[in-house]
Amino acid sequence: MAPICTFTEGCSLSIFTRFLGRLGASLVVLIGVSMLIFFIARIIPGDPARIALGPRATEAQVDQMREALNLNEPIIVQYGLFIGDLMRGDLGMSLYSNRPVMTDLVEYLPATLELVLLAGSMMVMIGLPLGAISARYRGRWPDNLVRVISLLAVSAPAFVWAVGLVLVFAYFTPLFPITGRISDTLELERITGFMLIDTLAAGRFDAFASALHHLILPAFALSLSGIGQAARLTRSNMIATYEQPAIEMAQAYGFPENRIARRYAFKPSLIPSLTIIGLDFAALLGNAFLVEVIFAWPGLSRYGVGVILQKDLNAIVGTVLIISATFLITNLIVDFLVSVLNPRIRLSEGNK
Repeated sequence: MAPICTFTEGCSLSIFTRFLGRLGASLVVLIGVSMLIFFIARIIPGDPARIALGPRATEAQVDQMREALNLNEPIIVQYGLFIGDLMRGDLGMSLYSNRPVMTDLVEYLPATLELVLLAGSMMVMIGLPLGAISARYRGRWPDNLVRVISLLAVSAPAFVWAVGLVLVFAYFTPLFPITGRISDTLELERITGFMLIDTLAAGRFDAFASALHHLILPAFALSLSGIGQAARLTRSNMIATYEQPAIEMAQAYGFPENRIARRYAFKPSLIPSLTIIGLDFAALLGNAFLVEVIFAWPGLSRYGVGVILQKDLNAIVGTVLIISATFLITNLIVDFLVSVLNPRIRLSEGNK
């Protein structure tokens, strides 16, 4: 019989080994994504040089631009040159902004990450408790109320909620601002690009309050669909857990209902919910475009759609790589959390 490991002995090493294996697989996937998006960007109809220079540019100017972008080379050679530049941290120049793509990504990515991180936190802090309350009081009015709210949340896309929230909380009852990341009357030095962090680092609590005030409404609009999905999934999993013999035994022994719900029903139900929330969180980067447009949020998703419309090849590849890397990192984190929370995974990995 194989020895059963504990988390403090062999399981921590097995989880770490499993994490390294997933990390290697993620790097392979990222390379495949880079190849796919690079080739797709090149075969989209339209001449990037002509689009960048405009209809009044001469053929000589267009040819010169094509030469500068290496568009006259075979596509395999173009990809090789791209990988060489990428290894040096150079993603080329953006035809959309006339700046290095890396400069654009550094400027726009923190705004979107800040928005997505708060939206993901709302999904966890609101969706999971709502699902737990619904499961505990199943068949009663709290359950019915949560089910209606979650159904409404998942029935409409984020931009619909964004428009509705703007009308209710910014137009009819002006409680929140609807544009920008901070009040126009406040000046702040950029350090990390994350407005909440920069305001705290500068000791500007008035600016921190303003940045948080600007962030709440778009983050809530972006998170509503995920909140509804997390609540519905947690409710379904907890109800299934309540029907297990272990829960019935705990109830027969007279364990407090709060302890049963929190320790014996909620924790096992958390694993599939975390997996779905992780996928939803990663997808928020791509879904944030319309929310960023509605709230005039200077983020990466809004920038990404702009470069696609301009067929800015370097910026398209750079944006997609950043979103793909974030998606893969999120999956790695969720996979690690599931391994820690689920003892069956730890035992199976430790006994191999």
